[in-house]
Amino acid sequence: MAKNDLITKLLIWRLRHLSNQAFILILSGLIGVFSGLAAVILISSVHAIQKFLTEDFYTEYANFMYIIYPLIGISAAYLIGRFILKDIGGHGIPDVLFNISKNSSIIPKVKIYSRVITSALTVGFGGSVGLEAPMVVTGSAIGSNLGILMHLNPKKRTLLIGCGAAGAISAIFGAPIGAVIFAIEVILLEISTASFIPLLIASVMGSITSMILIGDESLFNFDLKETFIAAHMPYYLLLGIICGMVSLYFSKMVRATERLMNDIGDQWMRTMYGGAFLGFVVFLFPPIYGEGYDMLNTLIDGNSSQILDKSPFFSSIENPVMIMVFLFLIVLVKPIASAVTIGSGGSGGIFAPSLYVGGIVGFLFAYSKNMLGFHIPLPMAHFTLVAMCGLMAGVQHSPLSAIFLIAEITGGYDLFVPLMFVSAIAYTTTTYFQKDSLYKLQLKDQGKLLPESKDQELLDTIDISHVIERDLLPIHPNAQLKNLIDLVKISKRNIFPVVDENQILRGIITLDDFRDIMFDIEKQESVLVRQLMHSPPEILLVTENMQSAMEKFERSGAWNLPVVEEGRYLGFVSKSRIFNTYRKRLIRQKQD
Repeated sequence: MAKNDLITKLLIWRLRHLSNQAFILILSGLIGVFSGLAAVILISSVHAIQKFLTEDFYTEYANFMYIIYPLIGISAAYLIGRFILKDIGGHGIPDVLFNISKNSSIIPKVKIYSRVITSALTVGFGGSVGLEAPMVVTGSAIGSNLGILMHLNPKKRTLLIGCGAAGAISAIFGAPIGAVIFAIEVILLEISTASFIPLLIASVMGSITSMILIGDESLFNFDLKETFIAAHMPYYLLLGIICGMVSLYFSKMVRATERLMNDIGDQWMRTMYGGAFLGFVVFLFPPIYGEGYDMLNTLIDGNSSQILDKSPFFSSIENPVMIMVFLFLIVLVKPIASAVTIGSGGSGGIFAPSLYVGGIVGFLFAYSKNMLGFHIPLPMAHFTLVAMCGLMAGVQHSPLSAIFLIAEITGGYDLFVPLMFVSAIAYTTTTYFQKDSLYKLQLKDQGKLLPESKDQELLDTIDISHVIERDLLPIHPNAQLKNLIDLVKISKRNIFPVVDENQILRGIITLDDFRDIMFDIEKQESVLVRQLMHSPPEILLVTENMQSAMEKFERSGAWNLPVVEEGRYLGFVSKSRIFNTYRKRLIRQKQD
């Protein structure tokens, strides 16, 4: 009660002293700080767990604990998520997108802290996923619930969700511009100029919070020693195409693996099988343990031979060909390992795995070309970083985010031209074969469809049951024509649903169907309704969404369609009623 009184007093004070814009700016700053703090806690927890578990490992020996660590971590994350937090891991960013579109931007309060705990256990114990998606969920939940607490409407809650995502990504990568563009490109999709400022503030505050608590240290620590030269552009063109094709492979393998995991009906069996499989994969390929950013730093620094050190089968080999084979196998296995981690009950996302695979693809491309020795040598650090951009653009369909994110973590814009070029080529290559991003495809696999535009999103907020017209007079199929004529005298409509004694819709009759015979006295007695009725061009189900309903209107060319529930007639829906409702909601949305 005291809490409610305090919130009420705060809201009254802000109405008197703060404009809506100023209030949103203050909230965006707070969300940035909280999201940055959550990111620091998660990153620090994961690093502490990994250090505790692996600091005594010897690189020259097979470390069999790699086999059981992922199973322990995933099992712990699942148990805590299911029985204590009541929030099992799984998809992160797709769920945020779904809550924005279909749940009025309301994200459960438990997600403010649940993903921090379960992701720390999953990734800390070797789960092959990233922390970015859980942090986006956490930041988004902070924004959503602060908006609910401050009694903000769904549109403003959506903006605060974007602020939380921007603050989280900025804190993780130290890339405030890339974080803002990610929030716009992936989370919000459409945004006004006025809404851009809160995202900037949240992103900056997230980055500053991270810098204050853990210093300037970032995920990638290196200096680019070589400069970009135009002679490399043909190779970047080929790299972009390869990144697009690998993006397709990545998405297809993630989805195929998730479907395979879902076919295992019992969750405990999924956890056991998935954890065991992941353990053996990590044992064979230790660089797959956790996020894998350490290996990318190793490749960027040019120490490629070190990646074999912890492998029980490859550690004594220094053959460049074996390095290439080893990395190629990781590219093939990483998407499967990531999907198994999530499908088994772990918590994480595919943001980091896509960057990871991209970095390896870029390194392999430059490394193999340099081994062949023709033409000019390629800078492996450049191609590693640029391919990370290409995979992110291809898998997540976020080319602008990828460009600015990689540009910022490199400490400058020396690679801006190849980043733009490869991002565009990879995105174009991927979308030629696959229209939707992996996030949208994952939602489709769950039977959750997102609208393609803001118009569709607004249309989908209209429930068919709320626009049903019930003033059409029904008639029984065994009734005579004269009974139908009696209805015409009192009806304001020219359509008559034909309904039996069980309220089952049998057909419809329009005035045009019997106009020519309605004054024939003989036929009024002899002709029955069932002889005149016909099937409607389409039938709407009360449970289907408005987008599907509009497709049926478009396909049939009808202006009115009947609505049924399990065959029972409920009424009719007209285009004019839908358009009028849409117009009212559009006006209300603009006023908000």
